[in-house]
Amino acid sequence: MTEYLDVLMFGALMVAILSGFPVSFSIAGVAVIFAYLGWMLGAMDIGLLGALGQRVFGLISNQVLIAIPLFVLMGAILEKSRIAEDLLDTMGRTFGQLRGGLGISVVLVGALLAASTGIVGATVVAMGMIALPTMLRSGYDPRVASGIVCTAGTLGQIIPPSTLLIILADVMSNAYQQAQYEQGKFSVQALSVGQFFAAAIIPGLMLVVLYLLYIIIRGRLRPQDMPPAPIDMAKPNRAEILATIVPPVLLIFSVLGAILGGIATPTEAASVGAVGALLIVGRRLQLNPRLILFGGGTLVALGILAGMFPVRLQRSDLVTAELMTGGLYALMAVIGAVAIVLALRAALRERIIHEAIDSTLTMTAMIFATILAAGFFSLVFIGLGGEDRIAALLSDMPGGPTGALIFAMVFIFILGFFLDFVEISVIVLPLVAPTLILMGHDPIWLGILMAINLQTSFLTPPFGFSLFYLRGAAPREVTTGQIYAGVMPFIGLQAVGVLLIWLLPELATWLPKVIF
Repeated sequence: MTEYLDVLMFGALMVAILSGFPVSFSIAGVAVIFAYLGWMLGAMDIGLLGALGQRVFGLISNQVLIAIPLFVLMGAILEKSRIAEDLLDTMGRTFGQLRGGLGISVVLVGALLAASTGIVGATVVAMGMIALPTMLRSGYDPRVASGIVCTAGTLGQIIPPSTLLIILADVMSNAYQQAQYEQGKFSVQALSVGQFFAAAIIPGLMLVVLYLLYIIIRGRLRPQDMPPAPIDMAKPNRAEILATIVPPVLLIFSVLGAILGGIATPTEAASVGAVGALLIVGRRLQLNPRLILFGGGTLVALGILAGMFPVRLQRSDLVTAELMTGGLYALMAVIGAVAIVLALRAALRERIIHEAIDSTLTMTAMIFATILAAGFFSLVFIGLGGEDRIAALLSDMPGGPTGALIFAMVFIFILGFFLDFVEISVIVLPLVAPTLILMGHDPIWLGILMAINLQTSFLTPPFGFSLFYLRGAAPREVTTGQIYAGVMPFIGLQAVGVLLIWLLPELATWLPKVIF
């Protein structure tokens, strides 16, 4: 029996998580129980747990994961600013007269929100409360409408910046370094968050295109499922469209451009994003909107100019032009600071900051507690021989590296029916990724395949999180069965997306190679 303790441990983990007990406590509790069992039965060297302190310190001091709370804060501020409502209203009136036009607008809004907030739950709930009733009133089939809303909301997991990609970058980088050590290389290379963000851009946009093609084709083949919106919906003018779309688009370019351009680290870019989200909120609250808009534009201009024409004021050989440039930069910084203070006052007055910080603390604590507990779990699992068993299992798979990858992808897909993406990312992927990389699979390409697979876990019944979010926000006449049926075609489209990236690896690897 002792030789199968690792298998029993994994089974006990599944039972504990499905019992409804808090996830991080379930993971840590199972680890404690099986560490004790392994020690008592002589199947594990308890001294291995001495590495737990190093793992905790490594997590707390991890420079990559520090970006998570800042990106979550950026998304939470935008969520509380009601930007989703504006986008949905404007896009709905722009495309509403087409067959499937409301569905198209929901997918496009989902993509914009994904790149600016990255919070799946907030996006699905917002669209479920605003767009879904409008689609139903227009005569949409409840299954189609539910499927579109659920799927558009999950784009926040694959379109950067996203929490999933940050966690995945850390996990895959560690796996890549472990694989290099096992190959006898001691001058190892690491992978960055920026590389994974760059790798996910084209696959994310590809999924958006697949969703749009499906909606357009279905709208033509079955027009009764997605009729045009009522004629009384007034089309927005160009100024209205620009006022709604430009702020989040500028924020996206500021954050991703800073990371991909090598100007800022993900943590620094996330802080820029949080400040940008605060300025958008201040402008929405109509407190000196022109000054806030001018201040935000000044900060963007300051970032560009300082990058192109840097001035180091501590030098003693500065000429007059450099001193004047430095003075101009200082003035621009003051104008930007005034705009930030005004936006912050407005956000504090409306208690938007209070709610955003509360939401950020809750989500960040959940993610880090799960990662910490998973580190404890994997340590015990390795001590019981689980890592060797998984490596042997993958190595013995028929079909070699391809067969092993198919098995791993199917296994992750099945786990997605029951587990959250964080749990799968920090428990399962560190066990399978090193072996797959040693077999010759590109780590970035592998990471994007797994990212889309994990994104699908939000849609798969019975425990897909998007399904639960929509169930809580949807009107009562929409049944749970209709929501489940509605996501099925989109799960198929996710599989098509995985297949395309599998057959055309350049979709994931070309942009990181060009940029990095």
